[in-house]
Amino acid sequence: MAGGFSAAASDALATWLEHRRALDGAAEHTITAYRADVAEFLGFLSAHHGDGMGLARLAEIGQGDMRAFLAHEHGRGLGARSLARRLSAVKGFIRWLADREGFDATHVLAARAPRYPRSLPRPLSEDGAREVIDRAGAQAEEPWIAARDGAVLTLLYGCGLRISEALGLKGSDLPLANALRITGKGGRERIVPVLPAAAAAVAEYLRLCPYRAAPEHALFRGARGGPLNPRLVALAMQRARMSLGLPATATPHALRHSFATHLLAAGGDLRAIQELLGHASLATTQIYTAVDSARLMQVYNAAHPRA
Repeated sequence: MAGGFSAAASDALATWLEHRRALDGAAEHTITAYRADVAEFLGFLSAHHGDGMGLARLAEIGQGDMRAFLAHEHGRGLGARSLARRLSAVKGFIRWLADREGFDATHVLAARAPRYPRSLPRPLSEDGAREVIDRAGAQAEEPWIAARDGAVLTLLYGCGLRISEALGLKGSDLPLANALRITGKGGRERIVPVLPAAAAAVAEYLRLCPYRAAPEHALFRGARGGPLNPRLVALAMQRARMSLGLPATATPHALRHSFATHLLAAGGDLRAIQELLGHASLATTQIYTAVDSARLMQVYNAAHPRA
């Protein structure tokens, strides 16, 4: 019995994780987080009841169990955001298990984590976005690495890609046409236009790159030829924003936020921006409405003549 729960429960968790990996396209770091979150839940229940948690016991989880778990995690100092993530993983596992084993999971699915304030994205200005991309594309000693960093960041800002999506491109995606077919979160596909500046940045990287762009290999390579680590992109962005005096919020993901915010400010349709970003819900895209409204209010408060 591992972690206080039965081999059958452990096998069920492993099967669910494989399901998420294979069918939902969950990233490996997401799978690792799911495993830790659900294992923490199963371990708590085992300690709470003083016995091992098998499949039959999981079918009997009650409202009191869920309240005790949430109180325990909160008492350990787990923040509201982390607790909400943990509860989401638990619900996903129990929902899947209930469908497979035929039991009622209402008490688990009805549990609610504490609310937490949702932080708004912090986009860069249009000039700031251009400057940080230009700086990142010129700061590495190796010209091909400098071109690579500039090309990746140009795709984030110019196409609204997630960093995982940009680094997931392969040689088979070449040559870049007017549009790219991107597979995002949950295996959702979308078509994103490719601006000439983005195509030119990638072409310059390919011209200088010492590694052949084979169809089966990652488009963006590390110094030794393997797939580019996203941490290296973050470091390139960090060096660029520090040299320009930009805030710590100027991260690679902020370029994706900037893409959406600048489109909205230019009159872009929210539904169209949702499609370009690959958001499953319009509610997620609507965050940018709040961002843009906040920016407009800053301008208004600074410029409006008061009597």
